Amino acid sequence: MSANPLRVISVNVNGIRAAYRKGMGEWLENSGADIVALQEVRAGDADVHKLVGEGWHILHDEAAAKGRAGVALLSRIAPTASRAGLGGEETDSTGRWLEGDYDWHGTPVTVVSTYVHSGEVDTPRQVSKYAFLEAMLVRLAELSAQTSHAVVVGDLNVGHRELDIKNWKGNQKNAGFLPQERSYFDRFFGAAGTEVTGVDGVTGPGIGLVDVGRAFAGEVPGPYTWWSYRGQAFDNDAGWRIDYHMATPALAATVTSYAVERAAAYDERWSDHAPVTVVYAL
Repeated sequence: MSANPLRVISVNVNGIRAAYRKGMGEWLENSGADIVALQEVRAGDADVHKLVGEGWHILHDEAAAKGRAGVALLSRIAPTASRAGLGGEETDSTGRWLEGDYDWHGTPVTVVSTYVHSGEVDTPRQVSKYAFLEAMLVRLAELSAQTSHAVVVGDLNVGHRELDIKNWKGNQKNAGFLPQERSYFDRFFGAAGTEVTGVDGVTGPGIGLVDVGRAFAGEVPGPYTWWSYRGQAFDNDAGWRIDYHMATPALAATVTSYAVERAAAYDERWSDHAPVTVVYAL
């Protein structure tokens, strides 16, 4: 049976209207993507459809607060089903979790676009972040049990390991690199059916997902996916790897390429995040 490459791209657009003014539309049409997952869309449904235009099937979960969050899935093939939201009412997930099911040449594939809260130490924002990560543990286990071909992509706002942040030593007490946050990722990527002890000492069952970026790049710094607009972060490659493809093992085994599409220069960026492109040869 011949492979049918599925090109999945994930990117936090940092506001789709602003991104289009800076060149996102041209990038999208030339991307060769089959499915594009967007985060931090920050626009209404009508705006998204008007900007993206014809040729794409659009799933969009708009944030409850205007101009905040928002996730979308753009695809060249029509989704067979979709679901939005995560956890119960206590989980602030509107505009942050969107699942799309697709039939890719006879193989069912689920793609999830997610935007995890950025958080802030000792504030309600951090409480919301932990509630969302807790709900992710539950849903990821369900997804893994339901299908062998699923991938959760997006801006997860946590650097899992020291390799994932250029200045990890200076961020150990900041949201995005707290031991309690990173411990969830130890569980996400821990072997399924085993008890995993996280970096914060908390133990729980592993989910068994594969961190495609780390698996493909190996034990190297980054490759980073986000750089602050402040200072010389981009020019010095002082970034964070916080944009992920988390795939079920069967899907991860089909990966033939992984790339962070870092802009050639600071003034050529249309977002502070770079698109993360993975080809799955199903």
